Amino acid sequence: MPPRAAPGDYPSHAQAGDITIAAEFAGHSVPRPEGPLSTEDFIVVEAGLFGEPGAHLTISPGDFSLHVNDKKGPLPSSPVVVVYRSLRDPEWVSPEETKPKAKTSFGGGGGANDTATLPPKVPIELQRSYALYVQKAALPEGDRALPAAGLLFFRYTGKRQSIHSLELIYSGPAGKAEVALQP
Repeated sequence: MPPRAAPGDYPSHAQAGDITIAAEFAGHSVPRPEGPLSTEDFIVVEAGLFGEPGAHLTISPGDFSLHVNDKKGPLPSSPVVVVYRSLRDPEWVSPEETKPKAKTSFGGGGGANDTATLPPKVPIELQRSYALYVQKAALPEGDRALPAAGLLFFRYTGKRQSIHSLELIYSGPAGKAEVALQP
């Protein structure tokens, strides 16, 4: 994910030594050009790291945690690979859902087991495309030239409406910073 032009292009930012950490809370949505993906198991923060021209920083998602609603402890960032299974495209419609159901003479639709049907399975090719996108959009790891940006994931299954306060906490090679986010 490319960084925005400047830290001020993000709603929130803070200093950690010579580095500016900028961020925006995305809730249970994974932003992407075609439309957002959703995840019920994680909340997402887009983070950008900025420094002087030519600056480098060793970046690790493990340097970030998220404090939600002043609860006892911050949530550690989750590796991107654990996010894949929970990704959904809210716009995706199964081909089976677009087919009209056969009507019976009693006015019901289809067979006797209609009430016990499982949600349609997303094709594996589509699941792979979600995973590939999220892998590319995640905050990059290793020694990187700044600016750098990407998504951070935090396991949280509560509703977005129940979040009243958020702080992205950075503790890494550049120092320490707390970025107050807008829920």
